[in-house]
Amino acid sequence: MTVNSEPASSSAQHPAPRSRSANIRDVAKAAGVSHQTVSRVINGHPSLRESTRQRVLDAMEALQFRPNRAARSLVTSRSGMIGVLVTNGTYFGPSSTRAAIEAAAAGAGYLVDTATLTSLDEAAFKEALGRLVDHAVEGLIILAPQEATLRQLGHLSVRLPMVTVHSTSAADDHGLSVDQVAGARLATRHLLELGHRNIVHIAGPDGWVESRERIRGFRTEMAHWGLDGSRVVTGDWTSDSGFRIGQEILGENQPTAVFSSNDQMALGLIHACRDRGLRVPDDVSVIGFDDVPDAAHFAPPLTTVRQDFTELGRRCVAHLLTQLGVPVQNPSRTVVPELIVRRSAAVPSNSTP
Repeated sequence: MTVNSEPASSSAQHPAPRSRSANIRDVAKAAGVSHQTVSRVINGHPSLRESTRQRVLDAMEALQFRPNRAARSLVTSRSGMIGVLVTNGTYFGPSSTRAAIEAAAAGAGYLVDTATLTSLDEAAFKEALGRLVDHAVEGLIILAPQEATLRQLGHLSVRLPMVTVHSTSAADDHGLSVDQVAGARLATRHLLELGHRNIVHIAGPDGWVESRERIRGFRTEMAHWGLDGSRVVTGDWTSDSGFRIGQEILGENQPTAVFSSNDQMALGLIHACRDRGLRVPDDVSVIGFDDVPDAAHFAPPLTTVRQDFTELGRRCVAHLLTQLGVPVQNPSRTVVPELIVRRSAAVPSNSTP
């Protein structure tokens, strides 16, 4: 008979492979603590003895317990997570910047954890911000371009590295933006150079940084030409509001040109012109802002101001990573827009050759 030469105690010395991955209760049993204590260690709770914390970490290592990135961060003190606070809504600018941030973060090896503001009051802001902090994000990007969110941020003591998008305060060390004033001046100047003098600006809603800055750019450029820039009508970013405003202004003292604070409102205005039997740009010139993907296919194709949201997202991430000590090239914190000339603006029909 052949006798097996392996020691009888081999299985005791080398336990059989586990049939499943270790869970939090396995770690608790191995460390001699409750599963709540293991959870506190994973989440970095401060009210734990260092000896207890180390015992749990040793058990996690022995059992190869890796529930998520938070567990791995216990060794490195880095979660590999960026928090993004966004405004509620599907507006083209913020949603495009958010997508660009996620792509740039992924390229740098980071994940993005997003919290959406349900309203603009202090309670909602604290709740959304608190959730990101609880998830151990290394830094924050605030992509909520209403003035109220910037005020809320100023009232709170946020110690994490941070970037605020569309902040225009010269004293704001965290701010990164598209130069909205320069973009509005480009649009207004183009109309003025074509010969228009009776120009209306359709502004975005009150409380938005972009609305305020584009009004400022429009009025600054009009004043530079010695003209009155008081004809400003407020919309709400939607094509419906552009259509409604068009019905109001396309009558007595009808403008020869309109600068719209975004492309959607410009689309509604073009619809209102068509309903009034007016031709764009023969009777009324129209310029938008943003250069949405469909702008080139409006009837007529829309002259507009392009914001490079991909570049804005890339710079947001680069600026934040620089604060985190990651060696990346940190570009300028202001993205300069450009005028895209198509066929919706022309010399006014009543101008002399």
